[in-house]
Amino acid sequence: MRITLKLATSLDGRIATASGESQWITGEAARLEGHRLRAAHDAILVGVETVLQDDPELTARLPGRSVDQPLRVVLDSRLRTPQTAKLAGENTLILTVADPRSVGAAEVKRVEADEGRPAIPAVLKALKAAGAKSVLIEGGGQVAASFLRAGVVDALEWFRAPILLGGDGRPCVASLALAKLSDAPKFRRLGVEPVGDDLWERYGRL
Repeated sequence: MRITLKLATSLDGRIATASGESQWITGEAARLEGHRLRAAHDAILVGVETVLQDDPELTARLPGRSVDQPLRVVLDSRLRTPQTAKLAGENTLILTVADPRSVGAAEVKRVEADEGRPAIPAVLKALKAAGAKSVLIEGGGQVAASFLRAGVVDALEWFRAPILLGGDGRPCVASLALAKLSDAPKFRRLGVEPVGDDLWERYGRL
């Protein structure tokens, strides 16, 4: 399974202000490329905080083109996804460590826990069982960090906007608990190109 982490950040790697405002950090051209990335993956994955903050549809929308919609996946430890969430419908898989209950028409599945959160190996097993061979992770910082700590991220698609949000902004990657620099996940830059006013950087895992 190929796992891609997509980031849309400020120049200093922030995905939102301290209050959580994040729409829209990047411009329209970068968002269109983001939809193309969605359409190229079997599944799109976010954490429940992204659902609660942004209420995303997590669909791929391309002008003048019909798209086979990827599976929408939510990591929701305590099953906080609202019944009224835009993605609480069919073609959605919610992975939790709590006792399953219905959330709209979404499929809810309990998986093994790791410190109170869905364990990454169990998440990957559930995605494979659902038929996903490629996954696009879209947020937030805790989810990004958990996949990076597990060493399973194959590629980064990083859209960087020409703004600065400062140290009180929310980081695109939460704590990795690194003891030394040599433990840091390492990537090789594959390409850089402008998209509108933003910069699109692509990296592959070393």
